[in-house]
Amino acid sequence: MFTAQQKEFFAQNGYVIASQLFHPEEVEFYTDYYMQLRQHEKANPDRRFKVDSTSDPLLQYPRLMQMHRWDDVSRGWLLDARLNTWLSGLLGRAPLAVQTMFYFKPPQARGQALHQDNYYLRVQPGTCVAAWMALDRCDEAAGCLQVVPGSHNWPILCTVKSDTTQSFTDVTVPIPPGTQSIPVLMEPGDVLFFNGSLVHGSFPNTTTDRFRRSLIGHYIEGDSQKVAQWYFPVLRMDGTSVEIDQSEQGSQCGTWVTTEGKPVIEMSGYEVPGKKTE
Repeated sequence: MFTAQQKEFFAQNGYVIASQLFHPEEVEFYTDYYMQLRQHEKANPDRRFKVDSTSDPLLQYPRLMQMHRWDDVSRGWLLDARLNTWLSGLLGRAPLAVQTMFYFKPPQARGQALHQDNYYLRVQPGTCVAAWMALDRCDEAAGCLQVVPGSHNWPILCTVKSDTTQSFTDVTVPIPPGTQSIPVLMEPGDVLFFNGSLVHGSFPNTTTDRFRRSLIGHYIEGDSQKVAQWYFPVLRMDGTSVEIDQSEQGSQCGTWVTTEGKPVIEMSGYEVPGKKTE
């Protein structure tokens, strides 16, 4: 059940876990289903990541994008009533649905450098929120998500180059000295909800025999007026479409500067983002 304490935790930290929101039988179904769906002719796996060798495990298990546009199971999960209950409670009203993704993260796969989702979605006004469901046990060895608590209060940061030996994406956002990300440990069926400005990412899967599969939905606040061009059509949680405007290509972003010995964010940059999110 969704509680006031969980809403308060989300407001203070930018994320919250709904433990065992989906049953073991459902987890088993979705795991088997997407292991098969990746072979579907419409799956269109995302192969835009940086590859260093032909042995990269992501070549065999690239992430899937926007499956709900052609797959009824994915659409049904994106609009699931349990997700709607949590999202509506956290946001104060029903959200709008804009994206599905599936990450396989096989053994030895790289992670994804720290980033903020709304850098890509560019929701105006307000922000996006993710529902990130674990299908395998997510611990540090398997490359669980890492988050920077409270960073949802930061503006969108300008990106810098990432270490592509550790990340399949080539950009990241810097965090000031003394600030650390923390691991989010999850069990199959748990759903992590997090704010679109929350800095998050993941380290490589260092195991030799474990996947870290996850099914992800991205949503925007129900009164949002704009979103980036990659996220149409925009759906109400009853599955009907809603018309909103397209965000501009570029946006202002912040950089860390030191003022009176303390790190602060100065809005001094301007970037045109791509469309890669986790």
